[in-house]
This record gives sequence, structure tokens and C-alpha cells, in this order.
Amino acid sequence: MRRAGSSFGPQERLHLSTPGPTAQPAGLRKDTSMERLWGVLQRVQRWSPRPSQTIYKLVEGTQQGRLEEEEEDGEEGAEPPSHFCPMELRGPEPLGSRPARQSLGLWAAGRRAAPYLVLTALLIFTGAFLLGYVTFRGSCQACGDDVLVVSEDVNSELGLDSHQGTLYWSDLQAMFLRLLGEGRLEDTIRQTSHRERVAGSAGMAALAQDIRAALLREKLDHVWMDTHYVGLQFPDRAHPNTLHWVDAATGRPGEQLPLEDPDVYCPYSATGNATGELVYAHYGRPEDLQDLRARGVEPAGRLLLVRLGLISFAQKVASAQDFGAQGVLIYPDPADFSQDPHKLSLSSHRAVYGHVHLGTGDPYTPGFPSFNQTQFPPVQSSGLPSIPAQPISADIASLLLKKFEGPVAPKEWQGYLPVSPYRLGPGPGLHLGVNNHRTSTPISNIFGCIEGRSEPDHYVVIGAQRDAWGPGAAKSAVGTAILLELVRTFSSMGYLSVLHLKAVVYVSLDNAVLGDDKFHAKTSPLLISLIENVLKQARVDSPNRSGQTLYEQVVFSNHSWEAEVIRPLPMESSAYSFTAFAGVPAVEFSFVEDGLVYPFLHTKDDTYENLHRVLRGRLPAVALAVAQLAGQLLIRLSHDRLLPLDFGRYGDVVLKHIGSLNEFSGDLKARGLTLQWVYSARGDYIRAAEKLRKEIYSSEESDERLTRMYNVRIMRVEFYFLSQYVSPADSPFRHIFLGHGDHTLTALLDHVRLLRSGGPGALGATSSHVAPGFQESRFRRQLALLTWTLQGAANALSGDVWNIDNNF
Repeated sequence: MRRAGSSFGPQERLHLSTPGPTAQPAGLRKDTSMERLWGVLQRVQRWSPRPSQTIYKLVEGTQQGRLEEEEEDGEEGAEPPSHFCPMELRGPEPLGSRPARQSLGLWAAGRRAAPYLVLTALLIFTGAFLLGYVTFRGSCQACGDDVLVVSEDVNSELGLDSHQGTLYWSDLQAMFLRLLGEGRLEDTIRQTSHRERVAGSAGMAALAQDIRAALLREKLDHVWMDTHYVGLQFPDRAHPNTLHWVDAATGRPGEQLPLEDPDVYCPYSATGNATGELVYAHYGRPEDLQDLRARGVEPAGRLLLVRLGLISFAQKVASAQDFGAQGVLIYPDPADFSQDPHKLSLSSHRAVYGHVHLGTGDPYTPGFPSFNQTQFPPVQSSGLPSIPAQPISADIASLLLKKFEGPVAPKEWQGYLPVSPYRLGPGPGLHLGVNNHRTSTPISNIFGCIEGRSEPDHYVVIGAQRDAWGPGAAKSAVGTAILLELVRTFSSMGYLSVLHLKAVVYVSLDNAVLGDDKFHAKTSPLLISLIENVLKQARVDSPNRSGQTLYEQVVFSNHSWEAEVIRPLPMESSAYSFTAFAGVPAVEFSFVEDGLVYPFLHTKDDTYENLHRVLRGRLPAVALAVAQLAGQLLIRLSHDRLLPLDFGRYGDVVLKHIGSLNEFSGDLKARGLTLQWVYSARGDYIRAAEKLRKEIYSSEESDERLTRMYNVRIMRVEFYFLSQYVSPADSPFRHIFLGHGDHTLTALLDHVRLLRSGGPGALGATSSHVAPGFQESRFRRQLALLTWTLQGAANALSGDVWNIDNNF
């Protein structure tokens, strides 16, 4: 993947690393209140007839935020300040200095006044304490109102100690929103989508240089490019991919079916030929293939016709391979797009592009960066398929389905092609030939870094894909434009030079604008609470509902904001690899059409003009809403003293799955098996999360070393959910909750379900052949892989990585 500019972190993304404030205004305010109280009490005890007061003033200079104390003694006879009431309290004087009666009278008066003085002191102390508490509370993590001291002139060059005023979270919001511009977004989207952006092309190289120059103009601390040589697949124009009917008499390829666009292909498909009868397999999910087999139609040894959607191309081909299919044809069914005649829809002769590598990065250097392939042995990713795959149009799919025989497909499998009804097959024999060729191609990742002063080894990462197959307006031009605008805005703000940064989080801007009806956040569970807080606090207007904020739009549709907004990270998202492969919490924001997909994604029709028409002129407003939300999320991640990641959330994730596993506890017990290990590990994780919360609550907020230690433990939570017991080359997505493979909780649940169905396969299966049914040895291995990883995460969160059997 090629990433535009602002990378806030590793690989083709802009990373921010920003410092902590040089002063603690909130703490000073609290101390000021206490010092005022102490000064009053001292003056009461001084028995001085002259009024005096302590004045604090903000001193400009190198020690910004320092309060200087000045003693001002009023001139004799001067009026005391209205807010200060001088008191005089005299004790007994030496014998003989005054008449005894007068001395005794004064002493008695002093004794009578003492309770009132004590009450006055208590009232002053209580008021000062409350004032100090309110001031201190303004900097707490929960409030999100940490105090920063920055220059009020956003265009000035900011030094680390040149602060002139106090800036709060609300001030940062106002500054950010004031500087973020809508007009530039639309211009950049239009210009980017009109440029050639095929990976490795001359146009792509020119765009990379232009983006690098744009980052340099913003005067970021560091801007650089990394060039990689990756193995990419392209169609062979001399030998295009083909599809033929098979002659029933001879068994050889016969008449050729036209593939309308020879440029549309599936990168990383296996090359070669595949011959067999064609069967219809719905979306190609494992459950679809199980259902197909249960209805008496065997997928093994045949070609599969599957619909676009629900899961990635790579998952469709991997499932087909697991069930023994010979090849896969993928088509867009009109039923998955808008049927509104007033809305744009995909032409019936368009095929949709999609890669089929079930992994991340260059599949020919799995687990390593592709700086120089000669450094590594000639190995391939286990996610490369061994069967060919090819996209076809709806017109070609109609032609094929008309030839099908066999049982009628279930009602929910029926689509809107001019074929009624859809049948499962088998259909006539087909011969698929895929002749894609591999080429070592240079690609460039562009980085921009805003360097911090406090914890500069921690980053917030935000990135967007830069290249595209076809115009790629929605796919990558929108994200590139938003990213460049965020860089310009943050550079103009300048305040980042006085913030402290505590996290590694990735924010993806890919596929940010695919509609304007619904707002979705595809994310790791660690970020859900933060996204909710930002939505509530952020000043983001709904792009299509006048007078409403984005949060009001969300809860208006569904009182459960989480059910309305939060979605799991899909495998085709660039953010998915950050979490499932690298163990970094990630989020991808998207505006989409209500219940329908953007029809032109991954096609040559993904143009600026079509995207603008689909959004009915609201493209700038929707892109601006994404930019506002993403920018304010970045500010929060930089602004809070402690990382605002909800590390206890994964306890709920495990509990949800355990509820599903409990249904089969009786079946397991009958076989002498138990899930007790998972229950114990989940309990340890919950106790570890609660232990860390209590430690943080009782810790000294000003202890920077302790704060850093807590942040390191919090930011590593996602990483510790990567299974250390499987190879990244064999199972790149090692995350036990969000990954793919036999080590995942989902795979364990799918396997346990076979206790009752007795059917083949599991969603997480990675072998080339589907298991015949429930296997005790496999269950024990899955349980061990899952349990040890979860237990290790619990130990790491508690700060005790050595104790295997930990009781918190």
C-alpha cells in the first residue's frame, strides 16, 4: 500500500510525537489558593494594625506560567482593599505595662473571639480547598480538559518556552475548527482523482514528489520517503485472462466468453488453468459453502460463482480453496446496490477489482519490509491462494446462471439478475485461464513527522492510501485530501510543540466518504469509549441534517449509539492490518449510504464526478466532517495525560463469546472436556484491568515516570493479544479476537459448533482441506493457544509478565 503524506507513525503514514507542557497551570492555581489561605492566617496571627496582602502575577520570560509573589505593604492610613478585612488580636501584655483590669478585659475579649476566628479560618480553608479542587479537576483525564500553555498567535514560531496564555480542550477545538478549511478539500479530491495513480507508474512517482513538497512547505520536523521494491501482479496484455465453455463431447475448451475489460483482474491470484462445472455459492462464506454441501451440491472439484460483498475477495477465495474448489468467479449482483432509478448504479457490464492475498504487505517477503528482496530467502506468504480467481460482470454472470440446473437456491440467495430463479447448479463446464504476471515494482511511502519533547518514542499514526486502480476518487483521493488538510491545519496551529503524546494508535482515512446517510467507525474495542466521548464533545455538524450535530444524528436513528456506529474492522481495511497483524489499536471512519454500498468502489467508474453526483453536491461537507472528527480524535490522544484507551473492554468481548461457548458445555463435558481454562484466563484479565485502574486512581498525578509506565502498559494491551505461539509467516493475523486462523476465539467457537452440526469446516481454518468434523486434538490445541495468549495479556496488563498462574 502506498500512503500519502502525513504519516503520524511507521510505514507510509504521518506520525505525531509531541511533548508535554512546560508548566502545570492547574497545579499552580491550586497552590495559589493554598498560599493565599496561608498568607491570611499568617497576617491574622501577626497582630499587625497595618493591612498587607500577597499579590501573585504571571511573569513573562523564560519560566512561563511561574507566579511571582510580591509583598505590598500599604502606606499608613491607606484604605485596605475591599476584599481584605484586617484583624487585630492582642494577647496579654507584660505586667506593669497596662492596668491589670484592662489586661484581663482584653484577654477575655480575645478568648471570646477565638471561636469566631477558628470558624472564619475553617470557612476560608473550605472555600480555598473547593477552589483548588475545581481547578485541579480541570486537568484530569476523565474531564479531558488538561491545561496547556501556548502562544495565542497561531502564526508565530513557537518555542518550547514561549507560551503566553492558557489553552483548554475547548480552546484547542475552536482553533482547530477555525483553521480547518472545506474549500481545499474539494479541490484536492478533484485534482488527485484526475491523476494517474497506478502503483509503480510515472504518474504515481510524480504525485509522490508533489505530496512530499506539500509536506515540506508545512515545515514539519521531518519529511522523508522510503522506496520499497514489492512483487505486484499485473494482467499480461499479450496473454489476457480468458473464460471458455467446455465442450461436453471432448472435455476441451470451446467457445470463449467475452470478458469486457481485460484490465480487471484479481491481484495475487494463482496463475494457470482451472476446469470444472460451475456452482452458485452465494457470497462464498464458509457457512454458504457448508449450506451448499448440505443441499447436496458438492463444491469440491468445481468452479464457484460468488457474489461481491460481506467479506473480502481474499476470504472468498480462501474459503473456496478450503472446500476443495478449483477456481472462483466473482460478480456484482444488482441486489447489493441501490434499486432507486434516481440514484446512480453500477453498469451491468462492469467488473469489480479486488486482490486475493489473505495477508498484509508484500506476499513475497512475508513478515519483512521489501527494501531489498535479495536479503531474504525466496519464500511466499501462506495467504497466497493456490487456485485462480477472476472478476466478471453482472452480464456474464447472467449468461452463466441461465445455464444452471439442480436445486433452486434459497430465497435469501436470490438476486436481481434477469434470471429466475437462481439455481445452485451444477452448470455447464467452464475453463478459466489466468495469466497475470509478477513484476518487481518500486513504490514510495511518504512520511511527515511532528516531533515531540515528551515521550518522543510514542506515536499517533494517521494515514491514507495514495494509489488506486482506476480514478479511485472514493477509494483514496478523499483520504489523501483529508490527510493533507489535517497536516496543514496542525502545522498552522503550532500547539503540537507543547503537547505530550502517549500512544500508538492508527487512524485510517481510506474509504472515508462512500455516502452521507450513516456514520460508521470500524475499530478496535479499545477505542470505542474514546470515540463516544469525542462524538459527544466534538463540534462536528451533521453533513446532511441541518441544525444537528453528528452525535445527535446518530442517537436520533438509534438510542444505542454503539449499535448504530461501531463496526468490526473488516479484513479489506488498511486499519485491519495495524490491529490484527501489528497489535496497534486502529479505527477507520466512513460515511455510507443507508443499507447500500457505494457502487463504484474498485472500478473505473470511481471518479470525482460520480462521487459528487452520488452525494448530491455534499462531498465537501462530508469530507470536512471526517476531517473534523479525525482531527479532534488526534487532539484527545495527544491531550490526555493518560491514554484514553478502555483496556477493560476486552473483558466484555471475551464474556460475549463465552456466552456462546456455554451453549456447548454439556456436549464438551460428555467428552470429558472443559472450557475452564478460558474462564480462568478471562477472570485474571478482568482482575488485572481493575488492579491497574486502582493503581492509576491512587497514584500521584505529577509523577511523570509512573505515568509513562502506566501508558506503556495500556498501549501494549492490543499487542499482547497477538498469539506468540503461531508464526507470522503462516498466520499473519495473529490477534486472538480480530485475527484469522485456528488460534482465534472465533475459530474455537466455530469448531465447537461442529459438536452438534457434525458438518465440515470452520471459519478460522487455515489448512488446505476442510476438517471432517469435531476433533478433540484440534480442540485442545485451540484452547491452549487461546488461553495462554489471554493469560499472557492479563499478566502484562498487571505488570507481572513472569507469573503464569497469576491470582490478582
